[in-house]
Amino acid sequence: MRLRVFTAPRMAEAMAQLRAELGAEAVILSTRRVAGGVEVTAALEAEEPVLIPPCTAAPAPARAPGPLGFHNLPPGLASRLGAGRLEDALAGALGFAPLPGGCERPVMLVGPPGAGKTLTCAKIATRLVLGGAAPVVVTTDDQRAGAAAQLAAFTGVLGLTLAVAPSPAALGKAVARRAPGQPAILDSAGCDPFDARQAMALHALATAAQAELVLVLPAGLDAAEAADLARAFAALGARHMIPTRLDAARRLGAVLAAAEAGPLLLTEAGTGPSVAGGLEPLSPARLAARLSATPARGAATTPQEAA
Repeated sequence: MRLRVFTAPRMAEAMAQLRAELGAEAVILSTRRVAGGVEVTAALEAEEPVLIPPCTAAPAPARAPGPLGFHNLPPGLASRLGAGRLEDALAGALGFAPLPGGCERPVMLVGPPGAGKTLTCAKIATRLVLGGAAPVVVTTDDQRAGAAAQLAAFTGVLGLTLAVAPSPAALGKAVARRAPGQPAILDSAGCDPFDARQAMALHALATAAQAELVLVLPAGLDAAEAADLARAFAALGARHMIPTRLDAARRLGAVLAAAEAGPLLLTEAGTGPSVAGGLEPLSPARLAARLSATPARGAATTPQEAA
């Protein structure tokens, strides 16, 4: 609809302007007296449809062919992994290493809230005890309700004393009390690495303990978000990574994207809630098998199949 306003000293002159410009099909919407004459508002219905063009947003990137396409990998990484044998491509594109033992330097588990750090700490401590060691176990988490009690429930069963050290000074003292060669595992509060205050607090704790930072990150995140987190924790000193919830996640793009972005060395993976056996070493061969098997293993079930 075209709207026009005509003004003239007299109504006849305003109407003449209206007909000359809009024609006889124009509809008068209103008339009123104004300073110097009259004002006529008229409209002309459009004879042609209004066409709205489609959105010009960039098309979504093409998915990688084969099983890798299921995992929502970053395009560049998908391209590299798609060239040649998957196990060899993984070994060339990503880093793999054993989990640090915590004897020379304490191992400090870091990551966003809810990543599974406390359970992972309990799993590592359990494995060390079953192997004949008596690790020092410390938590710096005095923020989450019940965090210390949760870990204390595990360490109590293992016959270990849990130290709660939320400040750099307390953490430094807790770590200094260990015997030569005694492993130390440190649990930490969930950290938003993009918050300067939280990042500085975590850095202060890690420095006081002279710890090796290991990022604990759940599988199943958005790949780009996981990559951002990996880069942020790598900037704080993390060099190794334990992905968790591999038993529940169907797509592993976040795990691979984070390992590449850090870059972070893949060590072990959380594969279940069992404290005695819920960690498995990660290798190119094991990861390749998982990446290849997931689409068939995790296929959607139809209502008819479930019946």
